[in-house]
Amino acid sequence: MDFGMGGKGRSPEDTIRVMPRDGAKGVAPGDRVEVRVPSGRLERVRVTKVEDAQPARVPGAISEDGLRWRPAPGVRLALAAKYSVDAVALDAHGRRSARHTTFTTVVPEHRFIGYFKPENRSTVGTGMIVSFSFNRPIENRAAVERAIRVTSRPPVEVVGHWFGKERLDFRPRAYWSPGTEVTVGLRLRDVEGAPGVYGIQHKDVGFTVGRSQVSLVDAEEHTMEVRRDGRLLTTVPITAGAPKTTTYNGKMVVTELFDVTRMNGATVGFKDKSGKGEYDIKDVPHAMRLTDSGTFLHGNYWAPASTFGTANVSHGCVGLRDVKGGSAGSPAGWFFDRTLIGDVVEVVNSTDRKVSPDNGLGGWNMDWTRWKAGSALR
Repeated sequence: MDFGMGGKGRSPEDTIRVMPRDGAKGVAPGDRVEVRVPSGRLERVRVTKVEDAQPARVPGAISEDGLRWRPAPGVRLALAAKYSVDAVALDAHGRRSARHTTFTTVVPEHRFIGYFKPENRSTVGTGMIVSFSFNRPIENRAAVERAIRVTSRPPVEVVGHWFGKERLDFRPRAYWSPGTEVTVGLRLRDVEGAPGVYGIQHKDVGFTVGRSQVSLVDAEEHTMEVRRDGRLLTTVPITAGAPKTTTYNGKMVVTELFDVTRMNGATVGFKDKSGKGEYDIKDVPHAMRLTDSGTFLHGNYWAPASTFGTANVSHGCVGLRDVKGGSAGSPAGWFFDRTLIGDVVEVVNSTDRKVSPDNGLGGWNMDWTRWKAGSALR
């Protein structure tokens, strides 16, 4: 599954180069952080410490020639932190290209940390699942799960479910009610997660559940019904996965929002005979991530307008009509401006299988009995 469709081109690294590399682990606080382009100019760069009690921008500046971004003098990375890098560049012809990467910094020896979603103090959709990913395998899962308490006002039962030894998700039986205040209490400091490996986090974080928005994509009918608080707002024509690259069925949760991003098929296995991506689109507008494996709901400016509502032609994504550069007045722009992290998009009538519960925040595809069976406290 992945990103959409497009043509061949250079890899993202050829246009926007980021240090540390995407997915790097154990980055030292004093290691070099840099974003650069070989030509053209950087339009904007945002480096942010994420999945923490206090998400914060890393101060920095783009050089006068526009080719390089570096942190401000004296700025050092934090220990045991996750960072995201979002950069947009323009080439000599004014064409936009984007890149998104992440990396994590070194965790002190014999310690473990849980990186978590959503961000502290955020307002999210009713389908939000609290998700922890640990930097080391957890052997004593019951002790770690017991040290994380997810409570809400109004109160509902919230249960944890382990996906392997490095991921723990929490959710209630049904979607959160709008207006719910959720608190996540982390009491992991000095909890032994594995022999001789202890936690370091002791803090409370929280988020607010906003309005309900659930969108139903019918891959056979080529439509998406958008419902706000149970009321049908509109029906939008879409294009879904082509017969050989179908879209997952099932409930998916929006986990990231990008006004513009780059999508390259090579990163998720869609390669031609030469090993290059079957598509490489540098400026996909209004992109909303639905799965970790690369399913997005995004704006599409390269397909004819007649495609939407009539044919499925993507590499597994759900496409909405848009224009190059993105337009707030397009169907994609309209939907993007009304979407929160945590909103639910459900796909039906695709010929593909149901999305896995651990692919993105897909836990709503598991019934409550199976979900509770995945807790280490049962």
